[in-house]
Amino acid sequence: MTKTVVIITGPTGVGKTEFTTAIASRFNSVIISADSRQIYKEIPIGTAAPTCEDKRAVKHYLTATHSIEDYYNAWQFEQDALQITNREFKHRDTIFMTGGSMMYIDAFCNGIDELPTIDKELREEIKERYEKEGLESIRRELKNLDPQFYNIVDLKNPKRVIHAVEICLMTGKPYSELRTAPRKKRPFKIIKIGLNIEREELYNRINKRVLKMVEKGLLKEAYGLLHKKELNALNTVGYKELYPYFNNEYSLERAVELIQRNSRRYAKKQLTWFRKDKEINWFNPAQNDKVEEYIKDKIFDIL
Repeated sequence: MTKTVVIITGPTGVGKTEFTTAIASRFNSVIISADSRQIYKEIPIGTAAPTCEDKRAVKHYLTATHSIEDYYNAWQFEQDALQITNREFKHRDTIFMTGGSMMYIDAFCNGIDELPTIDKELREEIKERYEKEGLESIRRELKNLDPQFYNIVDLKNPKRVIHAVEICLMTGKPYSELRTAPRKKRPFKIIKIGLNIEREELYNRINKRVLKMVEKGLLKEAYGLLHKKELNALNTVGYKELYPYFNNEYSLERAVELIQRNSRRYAKKQLTWFRKDKEINWFNPAQNDKVEEYIKDKIFDIL
C-alpha cells in the first residue's frame, strides 16, 4: 500500500484538533502537529493545544516538546516531521498532520532551505536602524526586497519583519524563495484537506473560544510568563494583547476584545494563504464520514 500523509488544515478556531483526532483514531494512526506555537510546553491554554484526552485517543507528535526559550523554525519542523514519518511508516501506511501554520505545512510538503546564520555586524546594523527609524522603515525595505513575503508576514511583528530583511540581505535572495524553490520530492503521497465554515459562524466560534481560554486560566498562564514577554514565542495572539493589560494600559475587557479581533484577522490571513493552494480539498468539519470516504478513495486511487 502507498505510504500517505493526510494533512488537515484550516483557519484557527475551526476545530482541526478535535476533527483530526477523531478521524485519525478511525485509521488507527498518529498525528503530527503543524502548529508553530503548540510546540511550546509553557503555553497550552493560549495555543489550544491537544488535551490529555486527545493524546490518550491518538498519539500526537510535536506538541509541548520545546521551551518558549528554544529557537525553532520551519526548516527544523521539516526535518523533525520527516524523521517522524520515516519512523511511523514502518508501522502504518497512513499518517495524519494537522495545524494552521502555513510555513510549516509548506516546508513539509515542498521543502525549505536551511536558513543561514546572520552576520553579527548585519544584525546590529538593522537593529540600530530599527531603533532610530522605527519599524515602518524596515517594512519598506522588506516590501522592496521581497514583496511576496511582505504580503503574508505579520507586519506588526518586528522580529519577523526584521528577520526576513536579515535573510534577504544575507543571501542576496528573497526570503520567500528559500521556501519555494526547488520543490523537493517526497517518498510518500500527500493528501490535503481544508476545514472551513461560514465566516459568521467561524468568527463566532473564535470569539467563544477566546472566552473559554480565559475561563481555563489564560490570564494566569500569561502572567506567569510576564518576565519573558520579549521572547518571540510570546509575541503571538493571546499573549501580546494581555501584557499591556497587566501594565494597566487598558481593561481586561479591551484585552479580550483585541485577542478576539486579532484571532479573526489571523484566520482571514490563513484562508487567503490556503486558498492559493489548489491541492487542498475543502470540507465542513461536520462532514466526518464524507472526509473519511474521500481519504479512502484517494488512497485507493494512488495504489
